[in-house]
Amino acid sequence: MYKVYGRIQSRASRVIWLLEELGQDYEFINVGPHDPQVLALNPSGKIPVLVDGNTVISDSSAIMTYLADKHGAFTFPAGTEERAAQDSLFHALLDEFDAVLWVAARHGFALPEEKRVPQISDSAKWEFDRNFQRMGDRFKGPFLQGDTMTIADILCIHCMSWAKSAGFPLNSDVLKAYGKEVRNRPAYLKLGELAQAA
Repeated sequence: MYKVYGRIQSRASRVIWLLEELGQDYEFINVGPHDPQVLALNPSGKIPVLVDGNTVISDSSAIMTYLADKHGAFTFPAGTEERAAQDSLFHALLDEFDAVLWVAARHGFALPEEKRVPQISDSAKWEFDRNFQRMGDRFKGPFLQGDTMTIADILCIHCMSWAKSAGFPLNSDVLKAYGKEVRNRPAYLKLGELAQAA
């Protein structure tokens, strides 16, 4: 059985969502960053952490890629044109959505107060809005790449939810409609149940 260390209100939700989609059994250990249990597995103290037997993997993107490849689902096979397109989307989302949101979050609460630059939030919102509209132009429907849902979709929807809660603009009607539809999936709804139970 897999073990997932982290918080539902963090990137760990991406991993749990994927495990639910895959129908895999897992144990969720509800701990925050730098918890002693996390530090014992990941010296950086960052969450999430996945334990698979004797294998320990940190970083949500690495974990999702590992799980999708291992179970042959929510991904295209390595070495195919479809996988190259998936990887392109996935890395664009990490760079243009996740990284921009995290910069704003760091300067909002994560960094020591004397190191924060509050004005960065306005710049990050502008950059995110530009990137979000561009991603809308790449959208094929009903999922990012067309008929097949991949880990890029999980990453995209998580970032969209993060952006909404942080007050970032979501100026793409096509992506907002897509987000609403995907959030109705049973595996996604499980996240809400876990958050209430935490």
